[in-house]
This record gives sequence, C-alpha cells and structure tokens, in this order.
Amino acid sequence: MCGNRSIYPTGGASDRTRHVLRGPMNAHRYDVIVLGAGAAGMMCAFEAGRRGRRVLLLDHGERVGRKILISGGGRCNFTNLHTRAENFLSANPHFAKSALARFTPADMIALVEKHGIRYHEKTLGQLFCDDSAQRIVALLERECGDAGVETRCGVKVIKARQENAAAVASKFVVETSAGDFAAESVVVATGGLSIPKMGATSFGYELAQQFGHALIEPRAALVPLVFAPEDRERWCDLSGVSFEVVARAETTGKTRRKVAPEFREKLLITHRGVSGPAVLQVSSYWKPGEQVCFDLAPGREVLAALLEKNARRDAANLVAALRAILPARMAERWVAAQLTLDWTNAGIARMEAALHAWTLTPAGTEGFAKAEVTAGGIDTAELDARTMESRRVPGLYFIGEVVDVTGWLGGYNFQWAWASAVSAGQAV
Repeated sequence: MCGNRSIYPTGGASDRTRHVLRGPMNAHRYDVIVLGAGAAGMMCAFEAGRRGRRVLLLDHGERVGRKILISGGGRCNFTNLHTRAENFLSANPHFAKSALARFTPADMIALVEKHGIRYHEKTLGQLFCDDSAQRIVALLERECGDAGVETRCGVKVIKARQENAAAVASKFVVETSAGDFAAESVVVATGGLSIPKMGATSFGYELAQQFGHALIEPRAALVPLVFAPEDRERWCDLSGVSFEVVARAETTGKTRRKVAPEFREKLLITHRGVSGPAVLQVSSYWKPGEQVCFDLAPGREVLAALLEKNARRDAANLVAALRAILPARMAERWVAAQLTLDWTNAGIARMEAALHAWTLTPAGTEGFAKAEVTAGGIDTAELDARTMESRRVPGLYFIGEVVDVTGWLGGYNFQWAWASAVSAGQAV
C-alpha cells in the first residue's frame, strides 16, 4: 500500500537527512525520485534504497502494482526461464543484453523464493505464482519498506524540470499535485499506453521529448488482430474455436527483419478477429497492410490418405481428414470456404499447401485497450545500456515499458522490467 507520512522528520534527523533537506524549502529533497510504482519502478526504488539513497516513489494511481495484479490471469507470469535478448523487439536488438545479463531469471527466482512465494512452470519456461499476483506486489512493497523507500500514491505529476545545479544540491524538480519534490536523479518508469483503464498515459513519452529524446513510434503489441470485413463474414461466427498453429508475420522493410520468428501456440477465433498466444506473439511484428500466416497443421501431412489408391475423394472425406487436426466446426468451414475443390493429385497438393499457409491481411488490431504491452518508446540510441541513463540529460533514467524494448508473451516483459530497473537502481 502507499504511505503518505510526513516528509520532514519529527525527531532528531540524521546528518544524512539534514543534508538531503538542505536548500530552498519550497521543494522537498531526495536523492532519487522514481515516477511510476509498477514492476520496474518499485524494483528500481528498493535497489537504490538498498544503497543508502533516499528514494521517493510516486504514482498517480491509488495503489501500487496495478498491472501486476491483473497479469497472468491474476497469477503473474513473473519471468521466463529461457530469456535471451533474441526474445525482444527493439530498433537496437543488442541494447537489452547488458541489463538482462546483470539481473537474470535465476536472480528473480531467488528473490521470489526469499519471500516464500510458491511458483510453477506452466509451459515454454513461463513461471507463475501458485497463488495470487498479490504475492509479487507484496514482495515489492516489503523490499521497498525495508530499503526505506517513501511511497506516495494518488499523486499526479504535473511537470519535471531541471534545476540550476550550480545554485542548489539537486538537479531536478518534479512538480506534483502534492507539492514540489527535488532530487539529484529522476527515474521514469511510467509504462506505455497499453490498458488505459488501468491508468496508462503518455506522460513518460512527453517527458522524454521535453528533454530532447527521440521516440520510436509507440504501438499496440501482444494484441488481438481484427479481421478485414470479408474475413469477418467468413469466420467470426466460429468465435470461441481454438487450435494449435505455427504463426508468423510476413514482415518487410529495410529496418526490420525479413524473416520474423515463428510461434507454435494456440490461435483463438473471436467475434472480431483472431487472438490467442500465437496471434499475440505475431502481432508485435505485424504492421498495417501486411499479412500474417498460419500453418494449421504444423508438422503434419493431412491429406496424404486422399492420394492413396482407391481413396474416396470428396468433401466428406476431406472434412474427416481435417477433423483429425482441427475442431469440427473449423474443419467444415475450411472446406466450405474453398472456392474450388480440385480432386486431382495436383489439386490435393494445393489444398495441402493451403492448410500450411492460411494467410490473412488484418484490418488492424484491438488497440491499446486490449494490448498487453506497448512496442516502441524511448529510442535506446540515447540511453546507456549499462545504466539506463540518458545520454542527453545526466541524472535522468528510463526503464521498463517506456523504453523501446518489447518482449515476447510469456514473462519476458516482466524480466525486462526487473533487469532494467536493477541496472538503473545500481547507478542512480
């Protein structure tokens, strides 16, 4: 929970506290101010506090860790055992390596175990709490408390500006609804634009631009895709049907990989388009106007039986073959959707190929309202990969989702939050 205790000590202050409070009294003084009490912000705050830094953690919401609480179906997929830099999207694919090496999944597991939190591996290296995601929030709160972090919720940040460093000890002043706060360092952990109902805003991006930073255009990622009108009419009445696929985005462009990664997971048809883990994964690589491709029968030759001698070649037998790998409704619809049914060997070969390359051109995504994360953000070319400090403004740091580093589905974004936070927390 957030505290709102008095800034000023009521008893004898230590020498260090008296030093921190020195200077003009219209701004309460700290060593570090962290903006945003989510996963990255809380981790950074207590990491800095452990080093003896006087830390103020601010959040405009009424409680800390709100997105943590809804993550992983309420159980928080807090890391992934297989985390590598290759699991992240960024204009600089090497940027995340330093932070990820400094704080690994094993380090996060050790912290979780220190607090007696039971967990399990669900699939593909994804670690979840056995109990509630509240256990992770409680861990972060406890560590912040033990490190002497002062946390204030319900505080809206109005503006952040540099102070005249030659005149006073602090470099920055943060103007808020609760007054002005000053510090040597400011860490921006305000997150991205995803899930605005949880309080997401563009503040972090605006602050970065205010200080001269460039942005990689933020966009919805790990998000359901919306069918074009003709595909909606053809498929959306199958809402709720799910099956395993291999999915990939057909990417193009000089600044992006020509061969995007493939993901073998479940696809879910919705009342507006497609979702499920496979779709969320490829959505991070998809761009408007481009295609996504799904192998509906990964590793299988489905129609081989139709090529056998004396095999019955008709729609009923085709549906029967497809029902071995697809839900019945999808199998029937797939056959009904074919413009022609060519029963020659070449025709059957073409139908087989089509099963392994169901190609769609989405009309768009479900947007930030349904996106799990935001891709893009603060351009990493202007950040120190070891510390997350701005190369433009010494003492200003950016961590977590606000930075142009976006992980795959499955705990990777939490691991980036922890790792980038530790890098900054050990430097501020």
